[in-house]
Amino acid sequence: MRGRRILRVLKVVAIVIVAFTVFGFVVTHLWNFLMPGLFGLRTITFWQAVGLMVLGRLLFGGFRPGRGGFGWRGVGSNGRLPATTEDDQQKEENGRTEFHALILRHSGE
Repeated sequence: MRGRRILRVLKVVAIVIVAFTVFGFVVTHLWNFLMPGLFGLRTITFWQAVGLMVLGRLLFGGFRPGRGGFGWRGVGSNGRLPATTEDDQQKEENGRTEFHALILRHSGE
């Protein structure tokens, strides 16, 4: 039983290392293919690409599974937006009506 657990951990470590390496080379090649031509930026090395991946993960994805760095504003813990009240719906409808009236006035109709 203990031998299977060690084997499983070694498999996971090997998969993570391979995935990290593959993604590092993909980011390196994409950057070096696109960025110098589009924006005049310098080419980067493999380790700089790995640093970009880590930075992007920290800023936008975090390191905990299923959690983002910034998250979705206004989304509750169940992944849904909070329910709107009738008062909120009425305010939104009034705002849309006023916006459409403003657009119509400026368009000359």
